[in-house]
Parts: sequence; C-alpha cells; structure tokens
Amino acid sequence: MAQPIREAIHQSGANFGELVAIMQRLLSKDGCPWDREQSLQTLKPFLIEEAHEVLEAIDAQDPEGHREELGDLLFQIVFQSELRAAEGAFGIEDVVAAIARKMVRRHPHVFGDLKVSGSEEVLANWGKLKAEEHAEQGKRRATLDGVPQALPSLLRAQRIGEKAAAVGFDWPDLAGVRAKVTEELGELDEAIASGDAAAIGEELGDLLFVLTRIASWCKVDAEGALAACIRRFRGRFEDMESRAGRPLPELSLAEMDLLWRDAKRRASELPKK
Repeated sequence: MAQPIREAIHQSGANFGELVAIMQRLLSKDGCPWDREQSLQTLKPFLIEEAHEVLEAIDAQDPEGHREELGDLLFQIVFQSELRAAEGAFGIEDVVAAIARKMVRRHPHVFGDLKVSGSEEVLANWGKLKAEEHAEQGKRRATLDGVPQALPSLLRAQRIGEKAAAVGFDWPDLAGVRAKVTEELGELDEAIASGDAAAIGEELGDLLFVLTRIASWCKVDAEGALAACIRRFRGRFEDMESRAGRPLPELSLAEMDLLWRDAKRRASELPKK
C-alpha cells in the first residue's frame, strides 16, 4: 500500500475513532438522556432525513454543506451500530471491516488479476460475484430482490425495471419503449374517458413505469430528473408570483401565462452552474 494511502487511513481512522468514542459517551449512563431513549425504530426517520439533506447539498453544489451533511449521515450510522453493539449483535468495526472486504472482493480488476474492458463488464462481474456470495451463504435471491420498498416510487420503478432488463426482459431498443409510451397514453385516455378512477390510477402507474424505462435507456436518473423539474417549476412560479404585483387569484390565466413565460425567459438567461 502506497505511503500517502497509509497516512490517509491513519488520519481518518483517528478521527473516526473519536466520533465513535463520542457516541459511546452519549449513550453511557451519565450521557445524553435523549440519545439514551432512542431505538433503531425511532432513528429511522432521522436516517432518511439526513440522506435527503446530503442530496440537497449535492444539488445545491455546496461543498461545505455537503461535508456537514455527510457527517450527520455518518453519525446516524455510528449511532445505529452502537445500539446493535449494546445488543451484542455487531459493532461499527464489524460494519467497516465487512464493507472493506466486500469492496475488495467485488473489485478483482483492481485488487486482483482480472482484466476488464469497461464499466459494463465491471457491472456484469459485480452481479456474478454477488450471486456467488449469496449462494455460498445459502440464500436464494429472486431477480427483483434487493430493491428497498422504502425507496421513492419513481426510483424504485427504475431499479426494478433495470433488474428485469438485466436478465433480458426488456424491449429490444429505445424505439420499442417509446412506442409503449404511446400505447400507455392511449390506454390512459380511454380510462379518463370512462371516468373510472381506479382504471385511471392503474394506467397512470403503467405510464410512469414505462417512462422510467425511457430514463434507463437514455442513462438518465428519473428521480433526479423529476426533482430538477420541480426545482425549475418552483423557481419560475415564485418569480412569477413576486412580479405579479397583486395576489395570483386576482390574475387571469392569460396574465399568469405572460408572467410565467417571462420568468422562464429570465431563468434561461442565468449562467449555468
């Protein structure tokens, strides 16, 4: 191992040990009453919240905020590990050691002699090694396993579609997926015409799912694309509202449309980050 890597590991290990010691102190008998009252169940919302705050810092291109939010997320991982350690299940050192072993095992093209031609072969080897590990552990995993139900539905749909595609259950080309979008739009129109709310919901779900396949074919993150769209909409809407001069309900749709177009034009003139 190169000397700079050794030094980095030594320094990060010292800092990490300090964080673990702080967590242990908080959970000790004379530690923090609030921390001592927490359980794995009560910590679940905080884990999700911290993860989303990391994403927001990334999207805001805020390195300082990103560093802070990653620390908050890491603290949640240490917190949960210490609660498990109190049960005698595992400790944070087991978590770190296990992921380190996994990363070395899953990257034989870096830490071993395997030669790969590119990222697609890396992913194929990853899936093969993962399947071998599960077989060794006596676990049987179905094709669509491993996608958490708690994921946002759009992201979950894209991941499930990708897993199905990985075993060949997919359209042969992007044109086929696009044709399916047209088909699903037609079925949604029929459901809307029928006035059947259940059918409308079903067809809308089908359409959204197929759109995530478009995203995968085009190598776009559907969840991220929608989040960016929401940010653009909110920014333009707030700009429109701030320039309206009076409450929006007092404006006609035509007046709001003019303000919206102006907000959209100004947004397009801003320098790209």
